[in-house]
Amino acid sequence: MAELTFYFDVGSPYVYLSAERLPALTSREITWQPISLGGLYKLTGRSSWGRAGDEPRTSGMAEIERRADAYGLPRVAWPDGWPSHYLMAQRAALFAQRVGAGQRFLLRAARDAFQRGRDLADPEAVLDVAQAVGLDRDEVAAATQDPGIKQALIDVTQYAFVHGVIGVPTLAVGGTPFWGDDRLEAALAHAESVAA
Repeated sequence: MAELTFYFDVGSPYVYLSAERLPALTSREITWQPISLGGLYKLTGRSSWGRAGDEPRTSGMAEIERRADAYGLPRVAWPDGWPSHYLMAQRAALFAQRVGAGQRFLLRAARDAFQRGRDLADPEAVLDVAQAVGLDRDEVAAATQDPGIKQALIDVTQYAFVHGVIGVPTLAVGGTPFWGDDRLEAALAHAESVAA
């Protein structure tokens, strides 16, 4: 049976939409894998639509809000200055994954960002997420400065890119990546077809 890996960065509102929906779409085990979207942008030569000017930003935000409404999620509350820099948050997410709290960390972080409008570029906001999911603030703060965690995030981002991940959210079914909130169902259908 093909493994399912959900590649994410907590700064992406599309990740928020997918993370909210995915557990209801499948009962299969999922690896919740943080990567650095900023690092991925450097590898792909791309950038965020949130930084592409007023029109793309406004239309993109409206699309997120439309999807959230269609999915029955709370009204989106955009963090001031979104998009920002989420490197510490992603290091914290990687630490959380290593101690068995990856999915919980992602869901709380995404809800804090896009339901409560908290800026996850703020270290205190990240540590509040960690504490809310049962992790020790000081331990998480130290982990985000750990050279091993820093290198591991670089390495996993590089690995994802080499294996076809060009954006987040991506749900990889074995070696086949499906990029986008609108590809979850196709990814899971593919997972079922290869399992049959």
